[in-house]
Amino acid sequence: MYLLLAGAAMLYLLLGEPREGAFLLGMVVLMLCMTLFQEGRTERALQALRDLSSPTALVRRDGQAQRLPARELVEGDLVELGEGDRVPADALLLAAAGLMVDESLLTGESIPVSKLAAPQGSAPAAPGGADLPWVYSGTLVVQGHGLARVSATGPRSEIGRIGTALGRIVAPPGNLQRETARLARRLALLGGAVSALLVGLLLMRGSDPVPALLAGIALSMSMLPEEFPVILTVFPAIGAWRLARSQVLTRRLAAIEILGSTSVLCLDKTGTLTENRMAVARIWHAGVGHDPVLGTPMPAPHREVLFHALRASRELGSDPMEAAFWRLATDALPDAGAVPGGWSLVHEYGLTPQRPALIHVWDCGDNTVLVAAKGAPETIIALSGADAALRQEALAAAAQMAGAGLRVLAVACTHAATGPWPDDPAAFEFELLGLAALADPLRADIPAAVASCREAGLRIVMITGDHPETARAIARQAGIGSGGTLTGVQIAALDGDTLARRLEGIDVCARIAPQQKLDIVQALQRGGAIVAMTGDGVNDAPALRAANVGVAMGRRGTDVAREAAELTLLDDRFASLVEAIASGRRIFGNMRKSMCYVMAMHVPIAGMALLPVLLGWPVMLYPLHIVFLELVIDPACSLAFENEPPEKDLMRRPPRAPGEALFGREAVTAALLQGTWVLAILIALYGWALAQLPQPEARTIVFAALVLCNLALLMSNRQRGGVGGTLRIANPVFWAITGAALLLLALAIYLPAASAMLRMVPPPPGSLAAAGLAAAVALAGLELRKWLEARPRSVLLRGRRQPP
Repeated sequence: MYLLLAGAAMLYLLLGEPREGAFLLGMVVLMLCMTLFQEGRTERALQALRDLSSPTALVRRDGQAQRLPARELVEGDLVELGEGDRVPADALLLAAAGLMVDESLLTGESIPVSKLAAPQGSAPAAPGGADLPWVYSGTLVVQGHGLARVSATGPRSEIGRIGTALGRIVAPPGNLQRETARLARRLALLGGAVSALLVGLLLMRGSDPVPALLAGIALSMSMLPEEFPVILTVFPAIGAWRLARSQVLTRRLAAIEILGSTSVLCLDKTGTLTENRMAVARIWHAGVGHDPVLGTPMPAPHREVLFHALRASRELGSDPMEAAFWRLATDALPDAGAVPGGWSLVHEYGLTPQRPALIHVWDCGDNTVLVAAKGAPETIIALSGADAALRQEALAAAAQMAGAGLRVLAVACTHAATGPWPDDPAAFEFELLGLAALADPLRADIPAAVASCREAGLRIVMITGDHPETARAIARQAGIGSGGTLTGVQIAALDGDTLARRLEGIDVCARIAPQQKLDIVQALQRGGAIVAMTGDGVNDAPALRAANVGVAMGRRGTDVAREAAELTLLDDRFASLVEAIASGRRIFGNMRKSMCYVMAMHVPIAGMALLPVLLGWPVMLYPLHIVFLELVIDPACSLAFENEPPEKDLMRRPPRAPGEALFGREAVTAALLQGTWVLAILIALYGWALAQLPQPEARTIVFAALVLCNLALLMSNRQRGGVGGTLRIANPVFWAITGAALLLLALAIYLPAASAMLRMVPPPPGSLAAAGLAAAVALAGLELRKWLEARPRSVLLRGRRQPP
């Protein structure tokens, strides 16, 4: 486009018309400024997203734990590391418990290496060795937890030195850039060929070469929809920025388009549907339950259950259940449940999908060892040596509490000889102490959000590791549905095709191991669903990656989960995900409207540049006219439509079909019909004006009609409803563009210098009114087409609402 404008400016200068040439060169500068503004706005939005998605670290400074961006770390900072974290800097381990780190990013070795603490310091070592006290920036903690002191950051770290080399490599263009470049080349070739034919035709009819070349350049400019790359770039970037303001971070812009076709939402219960603000609601021991109340003494047997639950909990970390135990201990236990003097943790059996329990081995300092365990009731009860009656009583109590929506853990302990420790904690002879039930209230906005999803045709499947009764109780409170429940044990016995069939009508999946989430996602996709999946843990990453849209938790999610997902909920709220789906539908719809408008508008522009010549009439449009129209089209497509509010029934429509193109055959046909209708009116108007008025006045009338029809197309494509409803929907940018276009049109007609450059003369007011009449007829036809298209849809919707 800019080359064509520069060429036209040179031709005007050759004609001895410096004013027109200088104006065109000025327009080149203005359009470049507009393009740079749009690119700068997009880049600022993307930079804001990069800032939000930059790695963070849990740092101890001045005795306070705070989460900071990794780039703000300095040498000497103390960093807490947990399972699923990306190590934010090279650091020396001061404390570690079962810490395993995947260093394949630096070494290429896929097997994680164990780490040991060295509080007294250690000589620096290269990555890859086992039992070293060093951790390195960018590597992944796959197991355990620890505390490390930062030794190197940025370019001084191991990965920083690699990054310095990578910075010298220029990345290849992405798919979007290649596709838009290919489209531009094809349209440029087509426009060039047609323009050459037009120039040849004019020369054959005796036209001067320079005016013929100007007419050919105008036709090339009119056939080049250079707004498409702007739409495809600006809309997703600004849309992602808007989503970030709604607490939804987009890591991959393509996810915004997929959101509009999502048909199934697979949701984690804890923290997504619930507040993730747990409190101990009941402690059960030997058939007696106690509901803790702050300031009220707790019976001794129940204090023993709480004490041993703490011994099977980590002091560091953000697990909400363990935090609930520690909060209760500050009121119910001496010394707030602190570890007794002389005790030290010597071994930990972490949670695994096969054994959902955390077991700690404590050296009590007097040649005795305490082993404390807490976890899923059926697991802990199976590990204990309780008799059949106690087991049955405990399982019944757990089921009763779970049916009330409480999350239930069992607590057990035993005393053992000093190491070596068995590989399987089942070798210990545990004594069942009791149960602890925790309440995690449903978020207040969940029922409304779930109802909104159902109205939008979205199916919700709740996936949780909780007891089936707990899961069903929460599902009832949330309004998720009355379908069946499938457990992890049942899923383990099914193959992929059978699981896909069993999931039909299932709303709740309970006692699910993290790895089974992948099976559920793939089974739903096998049934034709477009799946959005939420997750927060390391083991959720495969399911997040396999889902069409992976959604990680921002507050409690691990780094590896966030990296595997396309979206991150910064506030962990399900309602934010629903807002993101609505935003995704709005962005996709507005992109389609904008592209439809652009293509429809280029039809009459190209037609008015070509048809008058073919009909033997005077040339209607020259490059200056095309530039004027581009000053309206460019901001309209990238600003007016990007700011267009959503349709009222946006979240009452079913999800978009998975294979539906952004600008498919139906949309292209609709755009061409709109453009052809406007072109027919303008050609008829030009023929009438040439018969009634001198050529400059006729050009003025038709050019004014072309600008007004442009505004009519812009108005008609804003909303699917009628123009009356569209006018009541606020879009200040649309009105600003409309006002600017009318002002520029008035100046072009009545300002002598401008009208002379555009080869126009102000016509009589009565004749100029024909331009307004033509635009009104065009708008009426556009609205009639929308009404005819809406009739079958409204009849279908009424039929669906009728009872059988």
